[in-house]
Amino acid sequence: MSNLDSLFPGFKAHWIDGPIGKIFARVGGEGPPLVLIHGFPQTHAEWHRLAPELAKTHTVVCPDLRGYGWSAAPHGDGGKETYSKRGMGEDIVAVMQALGHLRFAVVGHDRGARVAYRLALDHPGRVERLALLDILPTLSMWEGMSAARAMEVYHWTFLAQPEPVPENLIKADPLGWLDHTIASWTRAKKLDVFDPLALKAYGESFNDPARIHAACEDYRAGATTDLDHDTQDRAAGKRILCPTLILWGDGGIPAKGSSPLDVWRESFAPQAEGQAIASGHFLPEENPSATLALLEPFLAKTVA
Repeated sequence: MSNLDSLFPGFKAHWIDGPIGKIFARVGGEGPPLVLIHGFPQTHAEWHRLAPELAKTHTVVCPDLRGYGWSAAPHGDGGKETYSKRGMGEDIVAVMQALGHLRFAVVGHDRGARVAYRLALDHPGRVERLALLDILPTLSMWEGMSAARAMEVYHWTFLAQPEPVPENLIKADPLGWLDHTIASWTRAKKLDVFDPLALKAYGESFNDPARIHAACEDYRAGATTDLDHDTQDRAAGKRILCPTLILWGDGGIPAKGSSPLDVWRESFAPQAEGQAIASGHFLPEENPSATLALLEPFLAKTVA
């Protein structure tokens, strides 16, 4: 495994017991607790350009989601519970509670943002503030799955196919598939926006058959269980109660269509604020300065 200590100066590594096994997390800084939840197909390393700055004012926790990075990767159940965002959210609760934090702010990107908003809906008493980076609600994504969007997010349906079809196809060239996929989601369509150490960490994780399977299970849950949870909550009129910040890249997929802010306000977060920044999908790595400039004042409201 790559040594990522240089990307997180002053942070300490922890392996914490979660509902399905050990969850890895880096922890640094002092102040109000803040958890940063990474997306697909990355690991906690995606936060290396933001975490040290945010640690100047917060206790920052950067976990690897179950099935990703250095956390446990149990075999899935076809998208039912094991890799549901509700289940992943329970890991975050366990990690933060083990570290002594009952209430905390949450910033999530990509799949991590789906875990983050599910956590805010399921555990409203725990989430003080919520920032979601470059996503629309899972329910809104499926309802708006036009031909154009389906071509851009083909991995949503590809990875969700029954085991073992996508697993076997990816295992033929996992690093080639990974490099193509993440480059295609950047604004410049290049890999050079990523730090070499972080990129190596993504490759090491995604080159593991157990984690390829976990990623597929993540998307199987997104097409079934997660969708059901969103549908049930919308029908019940359930809303995210805490202050919510929505950020998206002007060159990313959520920017192509209705305003992401409007979508969130109409679905689960009527009080949301937010805006686009100059970036593709990977805001924390493509444009960390602009991302920080919006996150810091939003999160500073927890310092009181």
